[in-house]
Formats: sequence, structure tokens, C-alpha cells
Amino acid sequence: MGMVVGLSVTRLLTGLVRIIQHPNQTRIYPVHIGWVLTLLLMLMHFWWWELWLIELPAWTFETYLFLLLYAIILFFLSAFLFPESISDYTGYEDFFISRRKWFFSFFALTVIFDLFDTIIKGPAHYALFSIEYWFRIPIYLVLCGIAIISTDRRFHIGFVSLGLLYEISWIIRHFERLS
Repeated sequence: MGMVVGLSVTRLLTGLVRIIQHPNQTRIYPVHIGWVLTLLLMLMHFWWWELWLIELPAWTFETYLFLLLYAIILFFLSAFLFPESISDYTGYEDFFISRRKWFFSFFALTVIFDLFDTIIKGPAHYALFSIEYWFRIPIYLVLCGIAIISTDRRFHIGFVSLGLLYEISWIIRHFERLS
């Protein structure tokens, strides 16, 4: 699981470095960069919150497989943000908008996997989050559905901006310290 998360972080950081090293090679798109930063935060958070699994009384192969699939989904998101080549596109905006269905379908999968991950950790774990958690899941799923359908750049800017701020707030409020 750690290797897959490491590959995901490597993919994102390498993509960012490539943009810095060759700023005139491909036009950047703020929404794309926003999702890169969001995914980096999600990957760090994933690694952090999975430490809670130490409290599981027994590990099963199914639990391990579930977590590995979760990490693989996060890797796919990383690969969707920085493919091997975007030479078929005019820049990251054209690339991102044309591949948004794949990206947001997998992003919605992370939301569903997060729900099951929370349930696996038990009632004491999800009791920490209050009612907010149970609103968070369907809201993210609806926003992903809209993002799959919509090419409206304002929606995408709003989604990534508010989503990143909310994730930072969520982590600070609920995950600053593992107990």
C-alpha cells in the first residue's frame, strides 16, 4: 500500500517539476493545478488516517485488499492528472476537461471507499465526525456527478477551490492528532 501511495506522490511531484522545468512547453490550467494540490493533500491524509487501522482487532485479507484497491484508485487519479504525454491536447485545460469523466468517476470512487474505510474502523471512529460526515459524502458525490457532466470552467474553479479549502479544514478539525 505504501508503495502505491509513494508512486502516486512521485507521479504528481514529477509532473509539477516538469511544469516548472519547462514552463513554455504546455499551457497550465489553474483547475488542474488545484486538483494536483488536492490530490497531494488527499494522499498525505490517506497515509495519516490509515494509521488508525492499528486499532483493528484482526486484519483480514479482504481489509488489506480493500485498502490496496483504495490506494490504486488514488494512483489512477494521479495518472489522470499527469499522463505520459498530452501532445494530443492544446494544454492542461483541454486535457483536463476532455478527461474529466474519468477523473471525477474515480474521485467519486474515493468518496465511496472513504465511507467503507470509516465503517471498517468502527463506530468509535465515525462518531468522531458528527453529522457533518454524513452530509459530506452525498454532497461530494453530487458535485462529482455535476463535474462529470459540466464543462463550465467557473464550476470547476469553484469545486476545486472550495474542495481544497474544505479538505484542509476537515483535516485540521478532525485529524490533527490520532488518538
